Amino acid sequence: MLLLILEESWYIYLVFKVVERKMDLIYGGGSVGLMGLVSKSVSDGGCNVLGVIPTALVPVEISGHAVGEVLIVSDMHERKAEMARRADAFIALPGGYGTMEELLEVITWSQLGIHEKPVGLLNVDGYYDRLLELFDKGVEDGFIKPSARSIVVSAKTSQELLKNMEEYIPVHDQVASSNSWKVEAPSDQAS
Repeated sequence: MLLLILEESWYIYLVFKVVERKMDLIYGGGSVGLMGLVSKSVSDGGCNVLGVIPTALVPVEISGHAVGEVLIVSDMHERKAEMARRADAFIALPGGYGTMEELLEVITWSQLGIHEKPVGLLNVDGYYDRLLELFDKGVEDGFIKPSARSIVVSAKTSQELLKNMEEYIPVHDQVASSNSWKVEAPSDQAS
């Protein structure tokens, strides 16, 4: 199973469970900060690690030796598409704007029917409480369908989050089937 962890802290138990379950890690590719520690810990535990990073961020986010395999891509759009294509699930830990943007994109892709993968939110110390309240308000005000609210699986502990994600079954109405999003390579037409 490939797992995409989107950002930041409170990772020790989560890393332990990822390694214990022999899950591979796909992440943004940096070797600095907390995700650098997560990727190193997962790699040291014997699991495969793939970092996907745009060329422009290599000098900023890779310090010293890269962890595991590194795939350098042209831009952020390609980075997110590549990580999402390869991952079996998504987990966002407390993080900043980049984490939020990536989180909302994979939620939207699920709503649209581009994927049916679990989207987990590790809500440590209530970090995401206001965001979850915003989602609930979106349902209350009619901007988010009640069934689409179930796309986001949240928990306050890593153990609870992984359990809930393993039990995840998509129940929301997709805008379009996942097959309709697949793009076929253009065929050469002989004249």
